[in-house]
Amino acid sequence: MQRFSSSILQRSEVLSRKYLSAPTQWSFHPPLKKAPAAAFTAVLFSLILVTAVFISSFRMNTSNFPINNSANQTVVFTQKHNEKPRKRIEFPLNCTIGLNQTQTCSTNYPKRFEIEENDLDPSLKPVCPEYFRWIHEDLRSWKENGITRDMVERAKKTAHFRLVIVNGKVYVENYKKSIQTRDVFTIWGILQLLRRYPGRIPDLELMFDCNDRPVIRSKDYRGPNKTGPPPLFRYCGDRWTEDIVFPDWSFWGWAEINIKPWEKLLKEIKEGNERTKWMDREPYAYWKGNPFVAETRQDLLKCNVSDTHDWNARLHVQDWIAESQQGFKQSDLASQCTHKYKIYIEGYAWSVSEKYILACDSVTLLVKPTYYDFFLRSLQPTQHYWPIRDVGKCKSIKHAVDWGNNHKQKAQAIGKAASDFIQQDLKMDYVYDYMFHLLNEYAKLLKFKPRVPEGAVEFCSETMACPRSESEKKFMMESLVKSPSITNPCTLPPPFRPKVLMDFYRKKINSIRQVEKWENKYWENPK
Repeated sequence: MQRFSSSILQRSEVLSRKYLSAPTQWSFHPPLKKAPAAAFTAVLFSLILVTAVFISSFRMNTSNFPINNSANQTVVFTQKHNEKPRKRIEFPLNCTIGLNQTQTCSTNYPKRFEIEENDLDPSLKPVCPEYFRWIHEDLRSWKENGITRDMVERAKKTAHFRLVIVNGKVYVENYKKSIQTRDVFTIWGILQLLRRYPGRIPDLELMFDCNDRPVIRSKDYRGPNKTGPPPLFRYCGDRWTEDIVFPDWSFWGWAEINIKPWEKLLKEIKEGNERTKWMDREPYAYWKGNPFVAETRQDLLKCNVSDTHDWNARLHVQDWIAESQQGFKQSDLASQCTHKYKIYIEGYAWSVSEKYILACDSVTLLVKPTYYDFFLRSLQPTQHYWPIRDVGKCKSIKHAVDWGNNHKQKAQAIGKAASDFIQQDLKMDYVYDYMFHLLNEYAKLLKFKPRVPEGAVEFCSETMACPRSESEKKFMMESLVKSPSITNPCTLPPPFRPKVLMDFYRKKINSIRQVEKWENKYWENPK
């Protein structure tokens, strides 16, 4: 850089002498009188100023990323106001190991990546969506006294693995195998978070349970002599438990049933919505799934159209074994947005199908749930979905569809509000930011120094993805974070004030009661 700058300055001086000493006949204009010395000084000053600006700009552009030894450097990204984002440098995985070689972790990915706050456009760091406030609620049980090592150890009872982050590296101690590859893709998602925000996730230890139903019962930890509940991460919770809710594995793909990673699938669902507009869709309630995982789903099948009844429902049993044998040709989620109404019903617990249904532009008919995931709690009935009774489903579905067909604009608006929420507030950027804030807030509560347990194995993207099966590796490569984020995470909103939270619950209950009143009146005078 010094040689380059020096040559530019030398060239500037040569050009200055050239123009100062040049005979007037070199000009394209008729000969002029000799210019005063002040004019020549101005020309010289302008040339030097332009040269300095050029050199400064060049230095700024080349200092954003290190050229060598990136693993040992802190990368600083400067984004000026109103400046177009610069092209990111990508760090793809290198799986070209030979026979009898062990896959190693990359040393090229930056260990830290920082953004200069003073130079960042404030519009590039928005406040997180409202559902991020539930992070504070999920961690409230430990806010006063913190989390001890004993509490974490007590969570081991049902955990599938312990995940430890120390100095930006991930270590895993496995206890038992999870259902399918839930554990694998959950760990993969956390590794991608560290690639997105390298050096910004603090040291921590956590226990993760990959099963469906929450198990840390609140009533077991109430009273003056009770210890704090063990902090246990999982995919869903309910109002009777203290489990910490975390984004589920399917955001990075569900290889066993060929559900693509969320970022790619979300785009495909949006395209599917545009292919079949709401007004042109079938005026019925659609559901397709596995009814054998829960009695409530088997009860739902009674609402299917028959020779004697038409409850306005079109229900289909999904045979995943047959579907896998036929190449998943009948299970493309982006092609299932063809009805004005889609039913969401829980399985053994909460179901990952929830986000795919809400994204469809259809009115989501949400059968009264017991469980919630990390974002469902912020949705409101009659605004984002239509509530369906868990007892008397058929009558409730019949009324909902008839109401929607008689109030098309209002029904369409409900479906659009839900899909807008999914497209805007549940995009993958926010999923990572939710993980970022949850883990950071959790780490603040730890009253002990995290350590790598004996027998734990270091995990990185290379050691996870490269040895996997073809389908699993494909989804991992599609969901790979190839470069650090050039923007900071969104700003975590403050906790709910008690009155605000009570008003939120009151509004939700009142909306459900209003729908039930309409439904009761509908069946008092059926057409």
